[in-house]
Amino acid sequence: MEYKLNFELVPDSCWYSNLRSILTPAQWDVVRKDAYARAEGRCMICGCPAKRLEAHERWEYDESTQTQKLADVVAVCRRCHEVIHIGRTQLMGREREAEAWFQKVNGCTYAQYRAALGKANEDHRRRNLVPAWKLDVRYLEKFCKGGKES
Repeated sequence: MEYKLNFELVPDSCWYSNLRSILTPAQWDVVRKDAYARAEGRCMICGCPAKRLEAHERWEYDESTQTQKLADVVAVCRRCHEVIHIGRTQLMGREREAEAWFQKVNGCTYAQYRAALGKANEDHRRRNLVPAWKLDVRYLEKFCKGGKES
């Protein structure tokens, strides 16, 4: 089943492959502010208005080429971000809130929540079999002018 709000479990070996670790603070500001501008004050997942949005990196994984590809950077509310990063949220003791939010946004049952989480964990386990992912950040080219970072 396709949901608006999903778990995005990053393979363990990619935990530190994030934009804040490879971009300067000024470059990251350009990327995240682009997401905020596109969001127009609303979470790009649930659509709720939010005074404070958080930038979230959307990654795709091609297991055949062992490539982690940056697909988008979106602006999301805290509640959606906590669902996306459910592992961290569980460690912080906020799984119940995330569970309820997942169900509300997706209009699904607890059983469907558990099935989606099980599928996400299965994908995570399988992706952890890849020893090293190649990083594809061509998404960032749209922020470059004349080959130089803007």
